[in-house]
Amino acid sequence: MAFNPHTAEDRSEMLAVIGIDDLSELFEPIPVEVRRPALDLPPRLTEMEAAAYLDKLAAKNLVPNGADSFLGAGSYRHYSPATVSQLLLRGELFTAYTPYQPEVAQGTLQIIYEFQSLVAALFQMDVANASMYDGATALAEAVHMAVTAAKKKSRVVLSGTLHPNYLDVIESYSAGSTFEMENLPVPTDGLATSVADITAAIDDNTAAVVIQYPNFFGTIEDVAAISDAAHEAGAYLIVATYPVPLSLLKSPGELGADFVTAEGQSL
Repeated sequence: MAFNPHTAEDRSEMLAVIGIDDLSELFEPIPVEVRRPALDLPPRLTEMEAAAYLDKLAAKNLVPNGADSFLGAGSYRHYSPATVSQLLLRGELFTAYTPYQPEVAQGTLQIIYEFQSLVAALFQMDVANASMYDGATALAEAVHMAVTAAKKKSRVVLSGTLHPNYLDVIESYSAGSTFEMENLPVPTDGLATSVADITAAIDDNTAAVVIQYPNFFGTIEDVAAISDAAHEAGAYLIVATYPVPLSLLKSPGELGADFVTAEGQSL
């Protein structure tokens, strides 16, 4: 799409319509002490100079490729086959947004269908969407979905082994909501959710129980036991997971999860 900048004549006509002589008059209500009429920027660089400067800055970082990494908490090394980079250049894969003209974007629709089919099979769930913004927002949306489905119930119990960033996003999404959230403390006798503690926290007003599998500490939760405890009280079980370990672990759906979310960036 072409961009046509405003000419001096255009600006003069617009200023005349709103009754001022100079653009600076628009900013007079802003106190002088908080205005920044000019930015103290360095001289502009050519593309080659900018690339060299950024390479110099990047060289100061210690990246996992040159050292052992124990970051964990979702920050893992991943290998992307060379074919992935090439396939991502295809038009139907170049955007994550659903096309508005299916007749000209059959490739995108096919990819979405394949994604949903594979995710549903991996998680052992009946259906899968495609998709939310990231793992944290997906989990927050699942909480709201469960509370809506539970109708009159208004409590959500969250395991203390959830990723702290996920908890922050859930709290942000839930600001102003009518349901109550109970964040269980981090277990002191291990790095897995205590089935006894989470069972004690569930009552008849609990709409959903939220756990992570594997959890923030990399521990495998007893999903089946927590699922039984939630379902016995008529609550839903929401499981935030990570796709790669499910090649070895039992799927959340197989263990009784009602809602499953994940971060798909590594895929």
